[in-house]
This record gives sequence, structure tokens and C-alpha cells, in this order.
Amino acid sequence: MGPGGISPWSLLLILVIVLLLFGTKKLRNVGTDLGGALKGFKSAMSDGEKVAKDGQDSQEDPESLEENDAESDATSSTARREQVKEKDSSGGNA
Repeated sequence: MGPGGISPWSLLLILVIVLLLFGTKKLRNVGTDLGGALKGFKSAMSDGEKVAKDGQDSQEDPESLEENDAESDATSSTARREQVKEKDSSGGNA
């Protein structure tokens, strides 16, 4: 008996039926999509852990947090000025 009381022959029969219904090309595409989704999920999880770790580091050092805020404010105001210039040069149509 296999996992959950399903014999290997039953699993093989289910696999053959699925192949007949969907075809190998569609199953290959599903496998590729599933693999890409798992890869994206893993990278998002590692990015989230990295951000959380950086957040803990900045809480320990409030001066570095203030410096980062000042840098982001300067960057965002520069980006807004550039957007306004682009709108003006294009006649206001975005």
C-alpha cells in the first residue's frame, strides 16, 4: 500500500488518465508555471526576511533611520520635479 491507502497501480492509472485528458504539452506548461511560482515565492520570502532584518538593524540605530528618511525625501522630490518637467514638455498629456 502507498500513501493514504492508494496502491502504486492506482497512482499509475490516475497518471495515465490525466495524460490522456490534458496531454503532455499542457502538463509541461503547468509544471513550468508551478515551478516559476514557487521560485518567485521563495525569492519574495527571502526578500521579506532581508527587509525584516534591515528593519531590526535600523531600530537599533535611530540616526541611520533619520538619514534614510532624508535621502528618500530628497529622491522623491527630485522624481516629482522630473515628472512635472516631462508633463510640461509634452504639453500636459501623460
